[in-house]
Amino acid sequence: MNKTIKLAVAGAVLSAASMANAGIIIPAGEWTMDINGNVNMYASFTNYDDDALVAGHLAGGKGASKTNDDNQTLGTGLLPAWLGFTGTTRQNDLDVSFTISMQPNTSDNGTTGDTKGPLWRQAFLTFGDASWGSVKMGKDLGIFAGNAILADMTLLGVGSNAAGSGQSTTLGGIGTGYIYPAWKGQITYTTPNMNGFQAKLGITNPNQFADTDIAGATGTPASKQDRFGLEGQVEYSFAMGKVWSSFASYEVTTGATDNISYDANVIDFGASVNVGNAGITAYIYNGEGVGTTTFGGIFGGAPGGADAGVSAAGKTRDSSGGYIQGTYVIPTGTKLGVAYGVSNLDLASDESASALVVEENNRWTVGAYHPLTKHLNLVAEYNAMESTNQANTNAESQTVSLGAILFF
Repeated sequence: MNKTIKLAVAGAVLSAASMANAGIIIPAGEWTMDINGNVNMYASFTNYDDDALVAGHLAGGKGASKTNDDNQTLGTGLLPAWLGFTGTTRQNDLDVSFTISMQPNTSDNGTTGDTKGPLWRQAFLTFGDASWGSVKMGKDLGIFAGNAILADMTLLGVGSNAAGSGQSTTLGGIGTGYIYPAWKGQITYTTPNMNGFQAKLGITNPNQFADTDIAGATGTPASKQDRFGLEGQVEYSFAMGKVWSSFASYEVTTGATDNISYDANVIDFGASVNVGNAGITAYIYNGEGVGTTTFGGIFGGAPGGADAGVSAAGKTRDSSGGYIQGTYVIPTGTKLGVAYGVSNLDLASDESASALVVEENNRWTVGAYHPLTKHLNLVAEYNAMESTNQANTNAESQTVSLGAILFF
């Protein structure tokens, strides 16, 4: 993991599930190499309360074709297994670094166990100096909602969507409290730290999809971006925690004839505070045209989809949500936590009540994260999910997950 993610995870397990601030350090001439990552695995047991499959659901629902009320899986949690390589050096009065990482799978639903390939989430360089800031160029975690996912206690666990056997990751609090930041090609400038205040601003890759007006390609686009995406964040850190706000802005064209265009904008506010052994995180977001769970409709989701940011006619839908999380470290070193998160999606102005569009996904999480060793942490979580569509149909499910995560 890169430094940002490692420090966030270290903060998430502070005093409860400790890890080193760096991985395996190897001096290599003018460079210092940091080999780092994690391996995790969870056994999850999910029970469905309802037969209904709600469009855009995260709570599950066994569906009419399924006869079992229960599901059991083995797989990674919100964090995939991770192997990262970071090199740092100081040259010509510049701090220069690169990070490349891969995310292999610890479980696979294929009959031979060889179906899934690894994820490739990071490949970026940075250069800068403490006097004027730094520039990042390459693929890394998006800026908007980045702090939201890094402050989520289920980063060490499972959260929602554990019922998919052999999947690469679960969703944690994605779609039940915050929108997925995603891993994006970007050029981002970060200011120097000015007495705790720091800001960043970046452009992200304008994704393109198959279309007859793109040379050499045919087919109907789900969507494409008309300009660079724009994301930014301001943050103030102090002795007991930090507060922040971030935003994202995109222009999108979608539809079979490229005649549906809309703006997608979203903003959030968050705070994390630690007092003694207690910690609390509060986070909210509000957007238009961004959908829920992921940036629905912007990165390939069809307009009018169950969780898309626009209707089939291209009218934007409003979305909002947030989460509240409290943790406490008991004398054994175990961190106990409870969290509630919710993500809402409103119908567009041209839509009426429909079972094909989600209205709300919410989640309760109760977790225990115990440091068995300096690097190895045992995890137990209970997650209760509920999904409701715009026709007021509900689906509920509960998941118990037991496992371990090891950082190096």
